[in-house]
Amino acid sequence: MGKCVIFCAGGFDAPAEPPEEGDFLLAADGGLRHLERLDLKPDLVLGDFDSLGRTPEGASVFPVEKDDTDSMLAARRGLELGFREFVIYGGLDGKRLDHTVANFQTLQFLADRGAVGYLVGKDYLVTVIRAGETLLFSAEARGIFSVFCLGPDAEDVTLRGLQYPLEKGVLTCGFPLGVSNHFTGREAAVTVGKGSLLAMWDRENGFPRRLTQPSSKEASPS
Repeated sequence: MGKCVIFCAGGFDAPAEPPEEGDFLLAADGGLRHLERLDLKPDLVLGDFDSLGRTPEGASVFPVEKDDTDSMLAARRGLELGFREFVIYGGLDGKRLDHTVANFQTLQFLADRGAVGYLVGKDYLVTVIRAGETLLFSAEARGIFSVFCLGPDAEDVTLRGLQYPLEKGVLTCGFPLGVSNHFTGREAAVTVGKGSLLAMWDRENGFPRRLTQPSSKEASPS
């Protein structure tokens, strides 16, 4: 099964990777404009359409007054369709900071249901690392890498191959200890044993390898 690729109404410049066969293209409200600009046909269009300003033919229409953002509606629909990997465009660089924070929580919503989600912005990639997961970056990775605790304390956090290493540490919501780390020209690994981390890095580094309960050899670059 391919990925659920969601296009939201926020800032967007270009896909991080071209759509592949089996990917499901989902336009959330004003995200339809991005697909139209790319000359791509969405598999599904949904939202309340307060951003787009018109209701496309065949769209799934929701009221403006609702609990879910359009991004969350799209994430829910993707899960219902059986997708477990999500790439979300237009959800990081919009004018609404509150919606950006809401999209961080959407990543956690996906992680809580065993799915993997990425927010792709103009400059950054963002994901949630849940307990038992490791992100691996190649030695070619450059720039800044930051992690932040989501929810209860994140425990057994290990950062290796970065400028500021950490071994089985604890990150809390009350202190930004994980901000502004740096890649060093070595392979880097980030693991969390309990809780969740919000991770972000320069988009030019692309998508990392992702492991669940990796072996010590795989998760321990020198």
